[in-house]
Parts: sequence; structure tokens; C-alpha cells
Amino acid sequence: MQIEKITKDGVEIAHVKSDRILITDAQSALDLMMTAHYETGARNIAISKDLIADRFFILSSGLAGEILQKFVNYQFRIAIYGDYSKYTSKPLKDFIYESNNGRDVYFTDDLKCAIKKLTETHP
Repeated sequence: MQIEKITKDGVEIAHVKSDRILITDAQSALDLMMTAHYETGARNIAISKDLIADRFFILSSGLAGEILQKFVNYQFRIAIYGDYSKYTSKPLKDFIYESNNGRDVYFTDDLKCAIKKLTETHP
């Protein structure tokens, strides 16, 4: 795992990169948050959807809710970027839409958009 600190418009973002899946459950998400914060000081995380277990995107599993609640509880914000076109679930599409209209969780097409969302909506 590599964590790159990106600072844009005074907002610090931890861009997490890896060649393996990093988030598989709530504990691994919490570990990632704490590691990113320790290494960069950032409370904003940008991560590729490819680094998150596929089960996260099956809303009925409850994994997305459990993980994202950790981010909100610990006052972190996350932008998950990647290609979502393979997902056809209406509940997932609605969840992504609602998340993107909030202030803590975003689903974007690429890293550039993720950084833009995290800086534009920074409290």
C-alpha cells in the first residue's frame, strides 16, 4: 500500500494506492483510515473502487453501510473512484446518487473528479 498526500486549495487528501484489495470489512476500513491519517494528517481519502471488496457494492450485504458509517463516525470523508457501469442495481445507483449529494461520501469516475469533490465540498 502506498499513500500519497495531495494538497489542493488548502485541503489535504490521502490518495491510497495498492495492487491488492484493502477494504474487506469495517475493521480494514478503520485500519486504512488510521494509517492514512497517521501518514498524511488527512481526514479525506481518495481510493479506487478496485481496492474495495466487490461485496461492498451489493447493498443487501450491509457492508457499504457498515464501512461508510465508520468514516462518518470518525469524521473522515471518502471519494471512491472508478467505473460503475457494470452495476445495474437500482438501489446501488440510488445510493450513489444520494451519497454524491451529501458531504461525506462520493462516488466519482476518476481521481481528478474525486479530488475536485473533496475540495469543493470541504466544510
